[in-house]
Amino acid sequence: MRSSAVILTLSVASACNRTPEARPEGAPAEVTQPVVSTLRAPAPPAATRPFKLPGSERVVAIGDVHGDLRALRGALRLAGAIDSEDEWIGRGLTVVQTGDQLDRGDQDREVLDVLEKLEPAAKAKGGALVVLNGNHELMNASFDFRYVTRKSFASFDEFSARATGAAERAAQNERGRAAAFAPGAPYALKLAQRLTVALVGDSLFAHAGVLPAHFDYGLDRINAEAQSFLSGQRPTLSKALASEDSPVWTRFYGGDMDAAGCEVLTRVLKDTGAKRLVVGHTVQSRGINGACQDRLFRIDVGLSAYYGDHPAQVLEIGPAGTRVLTAGVASPSTSPPSTSPNGGAGKKSQAPDSALHSSP
Repeated sequence: MRSSAVILTLSVASACNRTPEARPEGAPAEVTQPVVSTLRAPAPPAATRPFKLPGSERVVAIGDVHGDLRALRGALRLAGAIDSEDEWIGRGLTVVQTGDQLDRGDQDREVLDVLEKLEPAAKAKGGALVVLNGNHELMNASFDFRYVTRKSFASFDEFSARATGAAERAAQNERGRAAAFAPGAPYALKLAQRLTVALVGDSLFAHAGVLPAHFDYGLDRINAEAQSFLSGQRPTLSKALASEDSPVWTRFYGGDMDAAGCEVLTRVLKDTGAKRLVVGHTVQSRGINGACQDRLFRIDVGLSAYYGDHPAQVLEIGPAGTRVLTAGVASPSTSPPSTSPNGGAGKKSQAPDSALHSSP
């Protein structure tokens, strides 16, 4: 197994692809893996549920939707989860959305409301809708509104009268959103019900990724710290969540993965008992793709109209393997887990387009 020094080098190299947009103003300085693993902050209360969740015969993963309700609906219909009336029809189906429902688009409130409505509907059909928090959810609870559209601000105006404390000091046009997403406020409490990292069946999911230091620190602990912050019990985000290499910010898994990077992934999968890691966060200009012999999948394909007009894509995981479903394209035959959807086993993973790769 590689030394901490080598892992540190990889961690810092991956962060070089970050842009000024990557971390909110005033966030803690970069915390590398070895430092995260030695944090000694008081442990928060136990998470409302453990990071390990049951899977199902069929699991479908959906990447970042960024305030685009049409994109969310398209992805859910492609997955066979909902009908034309937004009713859940996926009997026994588990859908995992890997975070970043907010920002960039005008309909992020509607996106959150639809997902909230569908969670109990999925359960009633013997399935599940697992929605994770990404960096943009935590940014909004931290009043980092740099990527909120004018129309999206306006959709929360009704909350302005409830503004107190820091929310009350926000600009007039931002006050409603601040009052809705302030830790302990109505929409922050909705986010507090979610996990940041989840093992669903034999697949590990996180918005940006899981590094060995995250497992050493405790995945249940990371989930609990996010929930405590969003619910207003914790005054600030922990360094494990706010750092450059947190599960919602790291770019380690977003680009080319060489043998050393795949070795880091191997440790994560071994530690968690997962067969694969599925992440969003870094837009893949050529579509959903696998790396490290399909033990890693990158599923952020720029679904939101903000990134242009792209067909919906989702990743399906079943007993026979994985396959990429694309809107308007006949479903390919199911591939065994060792075969990349973009080429044969062991083929070097594709690099995202540089202009898209830098997007948060």
